[in-house]
Amino acid sequence: MSKKEHRFEEAIAAGAKRLLGRAEDSRALDVESLVSRVRATVEKYLLKHDPAAGPDAVAAFIDTLHANDLCLAIACQRGDQAAWSDLVEGYGATVRSAARSASPNEEMAEDLAQSIWAELHGLKVNDHGKASGKFAYYSGAGSLGGWLRAVVGQLAIDRHRREARLVHTEEDAEFDRLARDGAIETNSGDGFTAAASPEETLATNLAAQAVEEALARALKGLDDEDRLLVKLYYFDGLRLREAGAVLGFHEATASRRLTRIQNDVRKQVEKELMDEHGWTKSEATRSLSQVATTLQTDLESLLKAPQRSLVQPSGAEGESAAV
Repeated sequence: MSKKEHRFEEAIAAGAKRLLGRAEDSRALDVESLVSRVRATVEKYLLKHDPAAGPDAVAAFIDTLHANDLCLAIACQRGDQAAWSDLVEGYGATVRSAARSASPNEEMAEDLAQSIWAELHGLKVNDHGKASGKFAYYSGAGSLGGWLRAVVGQLAIDRHRREARLVHTEEDAEFDRLARDGAIETNSGDGFTAAASPEETLATNLAAQAVEEALARALKGLDDEDRLLVKLYYFDGLRLREAGAVLGFHEATASRRLTRIQNDVRKQVEKELMDEHGWTKSEATRSLSQVATTLQTDLESLLKAPQRSLVQPSGAEGESAAV
């Protein structure tokens, strides 16, 4: 083993140890049980797109993995019944909600949800006669909840394609292809470029539709004057003083009102994502921020978490809605 390879293996082992230490429940796993999964994840999502990544980049990448979720997935893959019980208890609602969203009726949703558990258990046999549970694909790069929603959504798509005879049944499902080959490149902001995991790629696509639908309902629920203010400012491009003048109030009043509307809309959208889709608070907040930048709408800034006032002090040059 070369010096470079030795340093790489040391970084993998050290990262796996830190990951195990970060997990609230290690599921009786040891470092060795994590090393191969961590190494495969690093090679697939980091080194494939940045072969020259050094130990520091490897360490930074490993430290972004979801420790609790990865330990739970590996324990389930190893047949730990306590882990399976925790999985069903903790994510059963998430799977059922995703199945309902992807199905035309309750009966088909229930069938889809049951099929997911079979897929995860590895009851499906591959061409080599071996069980092929999907937990082997979970990398920890995205949340387990988002990954499960992606699995449900893609299974629904695969079923539709087979029924519509759009693809042959022996062709790879899109999720399996993405999981095997890696996905698209993304810059983490930590000095290295990695590939987005399949759960991130698919979950983001599925989440975008849910966010847009929730946003549309939230805006529809505003009173007429608030909805007009949103339209004038976000869609028609009026300055706050101009929008306020149309509605008969001062620029400062328009600013305060728009801040309130923004907060109310975010809270309503997050609540709907949690109530209707089974997302946790942190998942809803994170997905909302991620999806906001990809929405085909002028309301990106409306969905961003408030960080500063909507406008500069009265008299300052220009207003900003980027909050």
